[in-house]
Amino acid sequence: MTNPNDSRPPGVRLRAGRAWLLGDDIDTDLLAPGKWMKHPIEIVAAHCLEDVFPEFAKQVRPGDIVVAGERFGIGSSREQAAEALRFLGVQAVLAASYGGIFFRNALNLGLPALTFNQQADIQDGDLITIDPATGAGFNESRGITLQADPLPDFLIDMLKDGGLIPHLEQRFANQH
Repeated sequence: MTNPNDSRPPGVRLRAGRAWLLGDDIDTDLLAPGKWMKHPIEIVAAHCLEDVFPEFAKQVRPGDIVVAGERFGIGSSREQAAEALRFLGVQAVLAASYGGIFFRNALNLGLPALTFNQQADIQDGDLITIDPATGAGFNESRGITLQADPLPDFLIDMLKDGGLIPHLEQRFANQH
């Protein structure tokens, strides 16, 4: 189900977003708590990160950016972990490292996930921009240049199409 409050068009967005600074070891059970998994994504998303940031799902806004430490998205392979962030309007995740399955799920769902090691240059609420194609970014609140690892062109193309399924649908439609 699509969130009516998420005004993002599919694909890569390059607008400034408010930073949510998280620590290390944010696992998929924190992002999509198991006890809510039998419910639709809007219910799962309403409980995203509630065990570490009880107000996250109520306060996050479309265009916000999650900035985390090591091992973001470790744990089970639940796709709903990335889907909950996207449903809530998060436009990108910047983390020092990722659980491999979360990383790919995020990209498959059209949520840019970039490897990033300048967490010390960002504080909660800072307004930041990032370009997934180049990794270049800027902390507008502090006047600091940022750099993440850029995503390869084939992933940028997939993100521009809104994720893996829309990308494949468009690719196959263009073959006929």
